[in-house]
Amino acid sequence: MVVDQLEDVVQRWRTTKENEFTQDDRELFLNASITSIAQGNSGQLLDFIKQEVNQHIVRSMASSLLPSLVKDVLKKNCSSAHSQAILDELVLLCDVKELFDILLPQVDDIDPDAIADTITVLMPLVQSVLLRMESKAPGLALALDSLQKQISKLPVPYSHKQEQEDEHGLCRCCSAALTFVQPFVQEAKNQDLNLDLATNQDSKLRATLLKFCMVSLREPLLQAQLNRKVNTVENSPLWKFATEIMAILAMIQEPLPKLLFSRPFTKKEDGITLDMSDCQQKESKACIAYLLFVQFIAVEVFPVVYSPVFILQCNMEYISLLLSRKDESWILKGLDLNVKSLERLTDSSLPVELLQLKSFHEVPQNLVKIMTDCPIQHLQRKSLVVFQLFIEKLDGEAKHKFFRRIMKTSHHAGVESIIIKNIKNHMELLRKSGNKDGWFEGTRFISLLKDAIVLPQGHETDLLHEMDRVMESLNILRYLLLLERKSCTGIWTDLCDTADSYTKILRVCLKMSKSYYGTELKNLRENKRIKAKEFKEAFGNRTVQSMIVNTEMLGSMPRDAQDKVLQCALVTYDLMESLVVCIEEIIEGKQE
Repeated sequence: MVVDQLEDVVQRWRTTKENEFTQDDRELFLNASITSIAQGNSGQLLDFIKQEVNQHIVRSMASSLLPSLVKDVLKKNCSSAHSQAILDELVLLCDVKELFDILLPQVDDIDPDAIADTITVLMPLVQSVLLRMESKAPGLALALDSLQKQISKLPVPYSHKQEQEDEHGLCRCCSAALTFVQPFVQEAKNQDLNLDLATNQDSKLRATLLKFCMVSLREPLLQAQLNRKVNTVENSPLWKFATEIMAILAMIQEPLPKLLFSRPFTKKEDGITLDMSDCQQKESKACIAYLLFVQFIAVEVFPVVYSPVFILQCNMEYISLLLSRKDESWILKGLDLNVKSLERLTDSSLPVELLQLKSFHEVPQNLVKIMTDCPIQHLQRKSLVVFQLFIEKLDGEAKHKFFRRIMKTSHHAGVESIIIKNIKNHMELLRKSGNKDGWFEGTRFISLLKDAIVLPQGHETDLLHEMDRVMESLNILRYLLLLERKSCTGIWTDLCDTADSYTKILRVCLKMSKSYYGTELKNLRENKRIKAKEFKEAFGNRTVQSMIVNTEMLGSMPRDAQDKVLQCALVTYDLMESLVVCIEEIIEGKQE
């Protein structure tokens, strides 16, 4: 305050009642105070505000100083400490409604390049104002909504190193958010301890905190890279944020099973409305499932009465949701949650009834899409592992029906080869264990085999494209024929018919393919010899080598690479033909 210039005015103000200050008084006070702040004299203004005789002046006119004081604090100059002290004083003196109406727009309108710095200054002030309010839930809801909108603008660190550097300030904002909500969490906890005194306001406070947790779970925690083996509360702010969010859920006595396994919250249930879509609530619940069953955060408060099959059944909806997205972190969480849910099934198998559920249709389909279409190799490899684990947990009937469904819907040779290999593995397991499985015997098994052992386009099938499936088909036919020749289970005739019809068409394909690729290889080598001769005659031996290399690089594939591809194709066809001969010899040997 420029006291020397306003001494007479200040003396008049000190004798004026709070409700008698004019608009001119307010403008004069504001201009003089802003001038003091701009000139670096905020220490003088602080002394004025702290004087008891000036308290009614401050209460009446000082709340409008908040934006200027916040800007000065953010400048981090020599007067910033005084400006911060003034802010702390004002939020305890001025009218709470005025303060809140001024501070909230400040949270909504933050410079994108200074989100973290501004949040760390503003949220303690907003907290102080809210704690003075009699009804906290409405203001708290608005403040948390504004805060989380700002947090959502910040990129989530991808690696532990990025998290430690916190270049964009997300981790600082998450820490600030936790500090901000703690007193309100404690108040909600105290209210729950006095249930007889609970009111509608108490329910609204719980609902507000519940929404804060659910939004935080969805963003940023679904994007965060969390790993129990390397993250701890001490070295990972995001890990601490995740553990605290789960702890808050427990503190406000919102049982985790209810959150995970019940329908989305609506206005008619428990007086709670989260103002989130069903999809958004499911995404938040998916994160709860991941934190609980993969990272084991808050697992100590989760009841152990639920069976592994029930937990898997509930989690499959969340797994399907996570796997259906394009974001790498979401897919990884879906794969990890799938693995952990399946690994819990130590003494049980998945019955066929579960395959009728929508999520049990979607999850394998999503795995197949990741295996075949995802450009990120480690996700492809991991999805294959999870797909195999899923198959291994199915009982006999479920395997049979699942295999038939995938063979009819995947339209991908690599996936179909995996299914054929699993049919062979299951038969081998049954043979070694001495167990019986009616779904892999007699006409049921032959029917499954006929679905698997086919050439998709008949004699026009591209054998190079279908190589994986063809090789697995020949391998399982050879294995089954050898097995049946010894055991005689009564399917020999049907097995021979299946093998015979398959190998006849395959021989036609092999003859056509070998002829085509053989001709291509011969033409390629002949063209290469002619071009080399022409270059040699035109430019001499020394120039010819460099010219040949340059010419080869002009095509979509170098000639040497084309040569190798054609040779590999012919070798593969020879291998297929040798397996066909082996199958025919087994059949002929049995018949003799």
